[in-house]
Amino acid sequence: MKTKELIGKRIQELRKRSGLSQEKVAEKADINPHYLSRIECGKENPTLDMLIKLSNALEIEMWEMFDFGHVTEKKILKESLQTFLKTADEPTLRLALKIIRAITR
Repeated sequence: MKTKELIGKRIQELRKRSGLSQEKVAEKADINPHYLSRIECGKENPTLDMLIKLSNALEIEMWEMFDFGHVTEKKILKESLQTFLKTADEPTLRLALKIIRAITR
């Protein structure tokens, strides 16, 4: 998936999570709803100014639009966890284990 498609899908996820329609977000961002739709479909390349408007309209931090952790491949997830295990100190590892146990119960 291309980066602008990932950004579009992420904006759509954040909008839906907030319970807002495209029309409401477009109104708050002072843009055309059709343009927002095209951004969400990955057909438009939003400018920095547009991303700022959208983050304000969605009441989120801009970095949240670029958080694609949920679409990371399994191989990359495993590599990230292995790196964490190799570099984390003992207290951090103990805390991580507590969190994992809490989640998997």
